[in-house]
Amino acid sequence: MATTFSAREFNQDVSGAKRAADNGPVVITDRGEPAYVLLSIAEYEQMRDRRSLLEVLQMTEDIDFEPVVSRTLPRAAEL
Repeated sequence: MATTFSAREFNQDVSGAKRAADNGPVVITDRGEPAYVLLSIAEYEQMRDRRSLLEVLQMTEDIDFEPVVSRTLPRAAEL
C-alpha cells in the first residue's frame, strides 16, 4: 500500500519521504488530490523495463502466408 504525504509534509520531511519510498510508492497530494508519486530508482527501472502486452504479442518477423483462393461460387439464397 502506498504511503501518502501532503505537499506540505513532503516539503518539511523530504528525508522521511525518501525512506518511505524505499518500502514502496509515496503519493504526494496537492490540496488533497494525488499529484505526484515518489519511487525508488529500482522500482522505477523495473516499471520502465516492463514490456506492455502489445509489445509481448508483437511479431517482429514476417510470416510466409499464401491464402487459398476459393473457386466456388456462392449460391443464391432460398427465400
